[in-house]
Amino acid sequence: MKKTILATLLISSLNGWSQAGAPANPYYNGFDFNLTGMALKSALATKITDTHTRLLNYAEAENAIRYTDLDPADNTNQNIFLVYGYSPEICPIVSVDNTAHRRRDKDDDGTGGCQWNREHTYAKALGNPDLGTEGPGADVHHVRPADVSRNDTRGSRKFATGSGNSSVVGAYWYPGDEWKGDIARMMMYMYLRYGTQCLPKNVGVGNVLAIDANMIDLFLQWNADDPVSAVEDRRNTYLGNANNFYGQGNRNPFIDNPYLATRIWGGPAAQNRWPNVFLANEAFDWYSLVSVAPNPSSNGHINISSPKPIDAIQVISLNGQIVSEIQNPTAVTDDHQYTLSHLPSGFYLLKLSVENQVIIKKIAVQ
Repeated sequence: MKKTILATLLISSLNGWSQAGAPANPYYNGFDFNLTGMALKSALATKITDTHTRLLNYAEAENAIRYTDLDPADNTNQNIFLVYGYSPEICPIVSVDNTAHRRRDKDDDGTGGCQWNREHTYAKALGNPDLGTEGPGADVHHVRPADVSRNDTRGSRKFATGSGNSSVVGAYWYPGDEWKGDIARMMMYMYLRYGTQCLPKNVGVGNVLAIDANMIDLFLQWNADDPVSAVEDRRNTYLGNANNFYGQGNRNPFIDNPYLATRIWGGPAAQNRWPNVFLANEAFDWYSLVSVAPNPSSNGHINISSPKPIDAIQVISLNGQIVSEIQNPTAVTDDHQYTLSHLPSGFYLLKLSVENQVIIKKIAVQ
């Protein structure tokens, strides 16, 4: 959710839930944050699975929402935030679309107008197998309250790119500018927690990554575009405390620090909430300083400029085929300039490996 949308919430709430420059303690005590790529993915998956000490049933998940999704700015603890919502009014207001509300009374849980119900952001039917009503189907890290009608409109539509407020986009669903980061981080959590049952490529529309054919670039972009909100922090803190009445015991690491996704899958550098763990400019400066030109290329030649020596270069087609691969490429200049030649026409992912880190850029050859 955009920080601009929740500016008032941030002032009053983030002091209690933010990461304050370091991982939440003691949850991450002893974790090896020197890991990157698939090794980091595997370690985080083990962490959030081992600490998931309480599996909620379906009714408990519904009740948990009344605690996890409370409006941080509401001192009465009566209103909850509705995923996909964008209108500030509370039902019933006949002058606006009542299905578009951002807030709703937590007790207005039902099946009618001006009521909310459980939205499985990773749609149950898109799981392999179906997520059902226990286990992943009752994991509140992705079960959110939504307006009944808006939930029905989303249905089992896959997430896809769009702009503005939540809406149907062709055969797909755009969650809205305010919510796309929330969605991305929940889909990443579900992938690590439930593996092949909740693959990102099965719930969203985008290009799969060379480093991980189950992840799509859409969620990495949304994670970078839309920083963590106070609502995300609040629900993550509640669920992570097994002493809470509906606490699961595990956290969503990508809410704690969206930059973990960058460390695993590359792509656009996301918000780094732990500058004491990862240098604030570690990935961003490297990503921004690597240049690829011309892009698009009109003659099959691509020049790569890097601030560090490149260990390996791969050119990968969008269907995952490696078109060109060079180990320990030879720089054409002393300041780490590299040239690729005779590339066929098409769109590609350029995967560069440097000091056990990976950066991926899109290139086009005309």
